[in-house]
Amino acid sequence: MSVSHQTEDVLLEPIHNFLHCQTAVQWLEAAVENLPELLIDHANCEKKAAATAMNLMYRYTDRPDLMKKMSQLAREELLHFQQVVELMQSRDIVYSRLSPSRYAASLRQLLSTGHEANLVDTLIVGALIEARSCERFAKIAPLLDDDLSKFYRSLLKSEARHFEDYLALAQLYSEVDISEKVELFARAEAELISSPDDMVRFHSGVPART
Repeated sequence: MSVSHQTEDVLLEPIHNFLHCQTAVQWLEAAVENLPELLIDHANCEKKAAATAMNLMYRYTDRPDLMKKMSQLAREELLHFQQVVELMQSRDIVYSRLSPSRYAASLRQLLSTGHEANLVDTLIVGALIEARSCERFAKIAPLLDDDLSKFYRSLLKSEARHFEDYLALAQLYSEVDISEKVELFARAEAELISSPDDMVRFHSGVPART
């Protein structure tokens, strides 16, 4: 095993321990077959991740730890958005309007409504989204051409610990242990990833049979 793959394994171990399921082969096959659509959706995901971080900074100006971490994440996510767009341009893929998957919206339906509880839940959902992204970066990289494979491996190394940052903040701002809530959201996330889905998106479920 190469040093690079050993490093990836080290990065992926906590991600696999956190998530309740791994990506199905059927999703990988569909993703490779619909690569332009996947790249457009990936660009949207990076942009939304930056927007989420910025929104948290604006909503919780009394939390210096959160503002510092979200500022770092927003800059990084915007850089990755730019990189995906540049990759698309090099492949003559037009950045067109694309409907989102059910994934993030379904998870956000589970958010608590109270101010403090909503923050904690939002951070837990952020952790799951980041972890799933990295799990899929690693899964799809070996199936792509050299340039895209290198790009997704670099994203894994850059973003692998984002989910832990979100979880640490969630625990910091919770008055109780967050383990039960994490379990609740992780089960819901795994159901979305492993159940049939009509769309092929970066966070979609198993492609439904047609």
